[in-house]
Amino acid sequence: MSTTRIAVVIGSIRKDSLNRKLALALAALAPKDFVFEHLRIDDLPLYNQDDDGSPSEQVKRLKGEITAAQGLLFVTPEYNRSIPGVLKNALDHASRPYGQNAWAGKPAGVIGISSGAAGTALAQQHLRNILAYLDAPTLGQPEAFVQNKPGLFDDKGHIGNDDSRKFLQGWVDKYVAWVKQHTAA
Repeated sequence: MSTTRIAVVIGSIRKDSLNRKLALALAALAPKDFVFEHLRIDDLPLYNQDDDGSPSEQVKRLKGEITAAQGLLFVTPEYNRSIPGVLKNALDHASRPYGQNAWAGKPAGVIGISSGAAGTALAQQHLRNILAYLDAPTLGQPEAFVQNKPGLFDDKGHIGNDDSRKFLQGWVDKYVAWVKQHTAA
């Protein structure tokens, strides 16, 4: 059985990130032939076009990991009604220099969790706009704006609520089909 590598980009670098917990829980809902690899973005220098000709080792690593993946999964919080700066920095680095966009053509899924009722709706919309420009085909439906509530995660880090698990399993199933559709030869 061949494996499908998914590059997971978590928009939060907080140690106890809800979005990291969600990313891990989603991976547990995926088929065994899907391997989720979390990309490190907290060590990237701030993007500066002057550095395009000689990118840092961290940027080379990031672009290599994206290139090696068959799909992308973005799990992001919402900061001030948009995506976190650390995520935007990673998007910029891996898309530059012009003509060397590592994101291009990679099927993507966008999801996020927060304590608010609207989840991460605006951050997800901003991220979708960026991914459209970067030529990363992004799953449109179902959208998932996950609200963190007591019992959402069980003591093993899995989705502990039956209704939430059913909904998120449906989201993961659609995402897996999306990736397969875009990676079929």
